[in-house]
Amino acid sequence: MPSSFRDDRVATYEYRCPDCGTFERSMPMGTAMTSMACPACGRDARRVFSVPMTYRTPGPLATMLAREEASRDYPEVVERVPPGQRP
Repeated sequence: MPSSFRDDRVATYEYRCPDCGTFERSMPMGTAMTSMACPACGRDARRVFSVPMTYRTPGPLATMLAREEASRDYPEVVERVPPGQRP
């Protein structure tokens, strides 16, 4: 398969060790196991299902994404060129 069609999407999965607490692993989407060895102590850590990390989206990016999404249904109508931007 050409590299332009390769699926490189990666997700962050969270696991909880009974002794050491939580840790995260980045893996291709859909490949997470229900448990894995804790990197600190080696004990079995269970996968934790949590809310997607959309809260980590930087503010300016979140604003741009919201504006882009809104423009699909409610596009801004430009009636004239803004002042100071004439060619």
